[in-house]
Amino acid sequence: MYYSDDVIEEVRARNDIVDVISSYVSLKKKGANYFGLCPFHNEKTGSFSVSPSKQIFYCFGCGAGGNVISFIMQYENLSFPEAVRFLASRAGMSLPDQEYSAEEKREHDLKGTLLEINKAAATHFYHLLYTREGAAALSYLRKRGLDDSAIRHFGLGYSSRRPGELYRFLKERGYQDSALKESGLITIEEKGARDKFWNRAMFPILDVNSRVIGFGGRVLGDGEPKYLNSPETRLFDKSRNLYGLNFAKNSRKDFFLLCEGYMDVITLQLAGFTNAVASLGTALTSRHCLILKRYVRHVVLTYDSDGAGINAAKRAIPLLREVGIDARVLTMKPKKDPDEFIRAYGAEGYQKRIDEAKNAFLWEIDQIAGQHSLEDPAEKTAFYREAAEKLTEFSEPLERDNYVQAVAREHGIPERELRELVNEIGARKAAERPEEERARYAVPKILPNGRTTLSSRGFAAGSWRRFDVPRSPASGRTAPVRAGAEIPNPAKKSECLILSFLAEHPDLLPDIERYLSPEEFTDPLCREIAETLYRGIQAGGITAGALLSRYAEDEEKQKKAAAVFETGFLSGTDPEEQKKAAADCIRRIKLEHLNREAEAAADVGVLQKIFEEKAALRNLKIEFKG
Repeated sequence: MYYSDDVIEEVRARNDIVDVISSYVSLKKKGANYFGLCPFHNEKTGSFSVSPSKQIFYCFGCGAGGNVISFIMQYENLSFPEAVRFLASRAGMSLPDQEYSAEEKREHDLKGTLLEINKAAATHFYHLLYTREGAAALSYLRKRGLDDSAIRHFGLGYSSRRPGELYRFLKERGYQDSALKESGLITIEEKGARDKFWNRAMFPILDVNSRVIGFGGRVLGDGEPKYLNSPETRLFDKSRNLYGLNFAKNSRKDFFLLCEGYMDVITLQLAGFTNAVASLGTALTSRHCLILKRYVRHVVLTYDSDGAGINAAKRAIPLLREVGIDARVLTMKPKKDPDEFIRAYGAEGYQKRIDEAKNAFLWEIDQIAGQHSLEDPAEKTAFYREAAEKLTEFSEPLERDNYVQAVAREHGIPERELRELVNEIGARKAAERPEEERARYAVPKILPNGRTTLSSRGFAAGSWRRFDVPRSPASGRTAPVRAGAEIPNPAKKSECLILSFLAEHPDLLPDIERYLSPEEFTDPLCREIAETLYRGIQAGGITAGALLSRYAEDEEKQKKAAAVFETGFLSGTDPEEQKKAAADCIRRIKLEHLNREAEAAADVGVLQKIFEEKAALRNLKIEFKG
């Protein structure tokens, strides 16, 4: 940690999780908790829960979970210390100087040095562009329509063709080989050092805070590869950054133009479309989509109109849809890319194409239609079946029906026949689904005691429906079991329940620990949480949110810990019923612990003692005085 535990806890405590998250997500109070649509995945039924008493959040759909600090880390794409500073500023707190271990100080200092190296390299490349040596690169940029103002705005430059030129420049400024190697700008081997980029037009890559974190280089001449990016470094992660985002985030538009390359972004931004961004020399990823979702809910794909651009759009659309971004596709035909189009038709022509951009799903159907000769009856039938297959991707009946109508209208397909074909294919796919996957498509069924089971029901034609995300517990109709998740065995579930119960009722710890010790928890994470929770309550109190701070550097473990605290079957019921359920949990945990000990017992005397304890457990009367 860069800050002491006391400082972190004060920052967390002064930022109420409901207040913070409600500034990003629309929340509604249901029972003891607040619910809304998860910002980390696409959903139509709110399964994102925020607990004011525990100061944690958890999504029953995708499993995201944590406290207020981890929410800011995930949503704003910040490191742990950056999130602490963000929240401290929000609360008007002055933070003390950061406290570093020796290793943390080295890491922090190295990142600072790498930022300095990148900034120095970007400045050097820029100056080289205006020398005799950089004439070819400057000529290339001029031909692309860039004047001095544009070059300066985007920090463009030139990397020398002289071997080791950048290496010597940086060494003269006192940077060590170890740091230069870490920067990704210099390759250092036994035979010597060489520059990563040479004889290229250089495009600095800036993070959302306008710091240089890497470079892209466009070769001058016929060399390969045409474009070369910095390798992954401590600063540069291609899947976590978008070119042009530092400018686009301030565009005040409700959508982004998603492009393929650097020049597309530069051309569009110079033409007034400051909301243009691009992925960094790699295909669009789910992480890119989550970053986009932080700023906009709509994206217009402006990929090249050639085969490669069409295929890139086909790959991007489902990723955008998965995180809940409404995508549309802009066509630039007869031109290939934004640069060619704007040169030919200007910004007004491009704005018109933006206005005419087609719904992404309907564009996908158009692409399918284009692969068939619709004059041929067999080809026409094949198109209808492929379109119907595509329509089965919609799990929400109303949404699916809207698209059935639209596809039928645009392609002259009888609507009734198309709907019947969609239902037939959907029912067949449901029937063919492997048994182990059916939990994802099962219908939640509520038992009289309020608990939930998943019943397998057939998918009759016209009525099939996929239940990707069961409703949240606030609805009173389902249990917090996320779709496709492993349902824990009864003993582990009991451990999660009792920890969740204890987090809500810390005053009952003396009663609980009289019957149950942390050592009796069989799940390793539950045992670890129990030990911390028991200690924290004994020391004066600890919330689930504070406990989750201990897993700040392990996102996966923090999610699992948040899931433990949001098991929640005991919430919202009569207090006496809660205590009876808690007593049942204690018995089950103790029984599982004894069963484990019996399996490991190698001595008959030990085994006999375990049997006696199991017999006594059946008659154990568990009382809560609190």
